[in-house]
Amino acid sequence: MLNKHTLFRAFFSLSILLFISQTGFAQSVKTKVLIKPETGIKKNLTDDQLLDLVQKQTFRYFWDFGHPVSGMARERSNKSMNYGPEVVTTGGTGFGVMAVIVAAERKFITRDQAAERTKKIVDFLWKADMYHGAFPHWLDGETGKTIRFSLKDDGADIVETSLLFQGLLTARQYYTADNAVERDIRNKITWMWEAIEWNWFTQNQNVLYWHWSPNNGWSMNHQIKGYNECLITYVLAASSPNYGISPRVYRDGYANNNTFLNGRKFYDISLPLGENYGGPLFFSHYSFTGLDPRGLKDNYADYWEQNKNHTLINRAYCIDNPKKYKGYGAGSWGLSASDIPEGYSASSPTNDNATITPTAALSSFPYTPVESMQALKHFYFEKGDKLWSEYGFIDAFSEEKNWYAQSHLAIDQGPIIVMIENYRTGLLWDLFMKNTDVLKGLQKLGFSSPHIK
Repeated sequence: MLNKHTLFRAFFSLSILLFISQTGFAQSVKTKVLIKPETGIKKNLTDDQLLDLVQKQTFRYFWDFGHPVSGMARERSNKSMNYGPEVVTTGGTGFGVMAVIVAAERKFITRDQAAERTKKIVDFLWKADMYHGAFPHWLDGETGKTIRFSLKDDGADIVETSLLFQGLLTARQYYTADNAVERDIRNKITWMWEAIEWNWFTQNQNVLYWHWSPNNGWSMNHQIKGYNECLITYVLAASSPNYGISPRVYRDGYANNNTFLNGRKFYDISLPLGENYGGPLFFSHYSFTGLDPRGLKDNYADYWEQNKNHTLINRAYCIDNPKKYKGYGAGSWGLSASDIPEGYSASSPTNDNATITPTAALSSFPYTPVESMQALKHFYFEKGDKLWSEYGFIDAFSEEKNWYAQSHLAIDQGPIIVMIENYRTGLLWDLFMKNTDVLKGLQKLGFSSPHIK
């Protein structure tokens, strides 16, 4: 049975997306095209050329489709219910900020262009709604006002805030030039970072709470427990220079749950943490776009082993394909949170609804480079006429149901760019792990890492 906490994003918070309009790419709200999309499928690409192409085309989601006023990442490329084109996402923007850094290093854009866009985002956040220093899940990209995510989720979301600041703290390490633009980026990120009241979100208990609302208080009542995508939330909460949590909050809160420790084998592969079969693959992506799992260990796990084995189990399940779905196999694998034919779901081996999500395999490149490249070549060369689009790969597809999403989501597109880059150069890992606050926070929680001297 699925754990209600670890699948919160898909089955509770994202329940409002169950009836998504799968038509229309919001053409009327696009900004001026600055990076020309690559149309058609190119043959005879080397592996590096293919990775370049995927990163560049996927980057267009954040660059050409970024909100024209705020620069923030839009939640999705298609229309979702009646929220209109102004919905921007805080967590997805964290991935987008990292994607801009990759684009500058890959020369898709100039460093000055990257800094200008990042400053636009930071300036917008500086004036946007926040609650005890934390941001909501959704903002109006024009006004900076909160857009309600669900009935009572109309205030702070510290998980989305942590995904945002994983990106912003990485940017603070990248924009080091002694000029007005980059100084302003660094200063405002520092001031916002130091103002987040992480310990307030414990309610004086030894656990973090996901939400708080000025209208509904703590009524969401969602404790962040059990292994999932929220490791970065506890790490940043411990790292705060002004409002840090104690190690006991991590130990008695996050790690004190029946879906934290596992230790069983699936397909003869050991899984240290998490629910059986590991859950959706974004668990091994979101927290680790900046947090470097290479050699990262604490009393509970070796996080490289955790993420690699989680990925291999997910792939092995797709190859085994116990439900005999059409299109699953060694080249077509990856179950994660995404749009599905019926709406939105966090797909996993224990919640398999016949839908493959490209971000699952592609964001796993650091852990399974051979297997992820096999999937990439299948998605592009063999299925590209149906999967490849102006913003990279579509969000998801089901050959079993002859369904191909007409959507892209920021939280799925961003990790593709970032994790491919971490596989290729370790760029975002190296930047994020230079942050002295983060290193102190990891040490406080009992982690060891090659970055901690």
